[in-house]
Amino acid sequence: MWKDAKYLIAYLLPLSAFAGIWLKGPFSFGAIYVGFLIIPILEQILPKSAANLSPAEEDTQSNRRLFDVLLYLNIPILYTLVGYYFHTLAQGGPAGYELLGLTLNVGLLVGSIGINVGHELGHRAVRYEQHMAKALLLPALYMHFIIEHNRGHHKNVATDADPASARRGQTLYAFWLQSVIGGYRHAWQLERERLAREGRPFFSASNEMLHFSGLQLLWLLAVGAVFGWALIPFAVAIAAVGILMLETVNYIEHYGLRRRRLASGAYEIVQPHHSWNSDHELGRIFLYELTRHSDHHYKASRKYQILRHFDESPQLPLGYPASILTALVPPLWFAAMNPLVEAVEKR
Repeated sequence: MWKDAKYLIAYLLPLSAFAGIWLKGPFSFGAIYVGFLIIPILEQILPKSAANLSPAEEDTQSNRRLFDVLLYLNIPILYTLVGYYFHTLAQGGPAGYELLGLTLNVGLLVGSIGINVGHELGHRAVRYEQHMAKALLLPALYMHFIIEHNRGHHKNVATDADPASARRGQTLYAFWLQSVIGGYRHAWQLERERLAREGRPFFSASNEMLHFSGLQLLWLLAVGAVFGWALIPFAVAIAAVGILMLETVNYIEHYGLRRRRLASGAYEIVQPHHSWNSDHELGRIFLYELTRHSDHHYKASRKYQILRHFDESPQLPLGYPASILTALVPPLWFAAMNPLVEAVEKR
């Protein structure tokens, strides 16, 4: 059925990245062409879809093993792609523009099938899926994301306490600093608080942030030992591209939206109007339904294939890829989005 097979289209992104490394030249930007040229154009042509599954269909689809396997396959795909990139660079020869293209090409995949799929699996309760999530976050050097996102962002979303919730009028570039630095610091704080609650010392084998720091250092050392020490900066570069892709998505997902503070001092419960959404179906497929973000915040354990559209969810004027491009030019972004933020506030 199309409903089941459509997510196979998502593999076109890593396929285009592999093609970029293989063909080089102007094709070095392979996944960039697909992600930020082809998809935005097609999303303006193809119809949107606000359709939801019926409750019976949800029960069936949530238990289909196929949807989990489609996520799991991204682990060998990601590591093969990254290894191919390092191997190609170790052989020497790419021209300056090719080097830029290959790095952006692979970095996009570190962010999309790495951090994004790691995000989906990181919300699962099954232990081996948690380990898979961490493996996907490793090449991005962003393993702390699983702590900050799950225990920080989902609690504080759409408030000033959340570094990953952009304020109205805040540029993307200021937000990058806020979210990257603030999220990393908060992950250490959350882990310190967890260990204190459990009566464990900060410097102990139970400290996940220490584990993550060690694993990421070992990853960089492994890249240097296998492919050459000169490639460590490129391992950092593709991680940086992946991180900035993630943080740009964070920026557009909650830009300007805020929860009201109640008389008790607490914030109102997260509602569908606290996340920007997109019903452009092609982008939904490539991002494993990340664009139905309101339902994800309503119940983070809900699997991607059964996420729902809410009529009260504010909709982006463009799909996620085109919104990312628009956010890179703050005056354009503010002109498009600030009136929409004001309309949400008046509801």
